[in-house]
Amino acid sequence: MTPEPFMPDDRVRESTAPEIQRRIDDETLGAIERYAQADVAAIDARIAELDREWDIERVLAMNASTLMAVGLALGLAGKRRYFLLPVTVLGFFLQHQLQGWCPPIPIFRRLGYRTAREIAREKFALKALRGDFDEIPRHDEPDPERRVRGALAAVDA
Repeated sequence: MTPEPFMPDDRVRESTAPEIQRRIDDETLGAIERYAQADVAAIDARIAELDREWDIERVLAMNASTLMAVGLALGLAGKRRYFLLPVTVLGFFLQHQLQGWCPPIPIFRRLGYRTAREIAREKFALKALRGDFDEIPRHDEPDPERRVRGALAAVDA
């Protein structure tokens, strides 16, 4: 049974197709479950990976910057119709800032890009499993399911 994540006011999650959101949540839960019986060094390594993971906002900003630069360069090179590209991208970016959605979001979500909150949820669950929070069962707890549920409860509280 997958616990329902408590992440209020997450507009990207709210605008993600339910099957994609379920897949992202299931992959996160699976990762946490895999580390429930791992040693501290393995958890440390995964947390370091999460620190380097690009969230969807960063990917969207990089994509927008790249497309705008290409459009401007091509427009300045004499192909004026390419000036429409940065204008369109800016419109999408504005739409995302106002609504939490724009046309590239479903593509990036299908590719598995997560929100910063989703990444942080996994990271803090792993920290709890590692024993960083006193209220959570320690690393030597024999029941991994209890540890996973306790970690998620602490992160979601």
